[in-house]
Amino acid sequence: MKEKIRQYIDEHKEELFTTIQEVVRIKSIVGNEQEMQAYMKRKYEELNLTVYEIEPVYEKISCHEAFIDSGIPYVSRKNVVGIYNGNKNGKSLTIHGHVDVVSPEPFSNWTMDPWSGDIIGNKLYGRGSADMKAGLISNWFALKTLIDLGYPIAGDVHLHSVLEEEAGGGGGALACLEEGFVTDGYISTEPHNLNVTISHAGIMYFRVLVKGRIAHAGLAHEGVNAISKMMKIISALEALNEWRAKNVKFELYEKGSGQSVHLNLGVLNAGDWASTVPGEAVLEARIGFIPGETRQEIKKLIHDTIKKAVEGDKWMEENPPILEWFGWSTDPWYQDPEDPFVQLFLENAESVMDRKVNIIGRASANDARFTQYYGKKGLCFGPIGENMHGPDECVHLDSVVEVTNVLANYIIRWTES
Repeated sequence: MKEKIRQYIDEHKEELFTTIQEVVRIKSIVGNEQEMQAYMKRKYEELNLTVYEIEPVYEKISCHEAFIDSGIPYVSRKNVVGIYNGNKNGKSLTIHGHVDVVSPEPFSNWTMDPWSGDIIGNKLYGRGSADMKAGLISNWFALKTLIDLGYPIAGDVHLHSVLEEEAGGGGGALACLEEGFVTDGYISTEPHNLNVTISHAGIMYFRVLVKGRIAHAGLAHEGVNAISKMMKIISALEALNEWRAKNVKFELYEKGSGQSVHLNLGVLNAGDWASTVPGEAVLEARIGFIPGETRQEIKKLIHDTIKKAVEGDKWMEENPPILEWFGWSTDPWYQDPEDPFVQLFLENAESVMDRKVNIIGRASANDARFTQYYGKKGLCFGPIGENMHGPDECVHLDSVVEVTNVLANYIIRWTES
């Protein structure tokens, strides 16, 4: 059957590529996924799947410990689940992808239209091409391959097309699982370069607000510059990042991301006029952490770092910085690599691609983490991509073909295992 699957995909790969181009041209920036979801619903209906649309209910999902509030209302935003009903009561499988993408701004950094879906050589370009519309369509095409070949799939197969993974997945993957769309195994086809990912770091966002005293620049000595005060905190956080990069290690993350933990200073807002001493500065940052570290420990670490940074500064001791935690707040995820779900997938992938496949972890998060709250097995495996979240994002088309082959074969292997 493996050769029949490969022959079918090779003969129909232009349809696979064209479909990816079509979805890349849909501007499904986080919060505006409706057009893309309507497209995915039609593609699932083409396969005669049983299709469900799930509009997240904030009151229902917000109490879950893994919920992250994107701050975007859920009205008229729907997840789409397509289900193929197996005929032999075999094991069930979810293959997952998200439709949302981050903004391509600034457009001036791109060398081409970010919504073009242009193919140059072996690469298909555009925002979301790698992260993760190619994987999403590979999921659909893998199931389509088996249906068109008339293969009797033993177990139920769920295709999940979800919202707002980029904003934490609370209204997307988590909402689907909370509605009962849970299977024996779960694969997310994020662009992980044909590696099998079984773990990712914990992630938390925090905000620091520093007060100053506003004054005219000609009387700056009467003011207190919030930017200057914030720089003490920035220096301390940068030093903490350097220390953690050297001393906090997790082998899977070193292998998959090159560094296990990061403290990224992402946003700094201060002042509104060159001739005014700024009275406030606000810093927003992201910190990653490894299995074995807890959210409470990380919160204390940041609190203590900031407290130490302002010691001896009379103004900041009298006007202490305000630390807030917001947005992303996730525990590290770790799937036992010796689990039969992982081992069978690894064996299948190496057989289909005729090459060694590495097991890795990542310092960035993905929706597969939600499986740990349902006692189910999960992993990530997806195509080779470049410049995710950056200009000239692209996906390697030969790797998309390989992912589709691996998935089609694994549907058979897992559901019949």
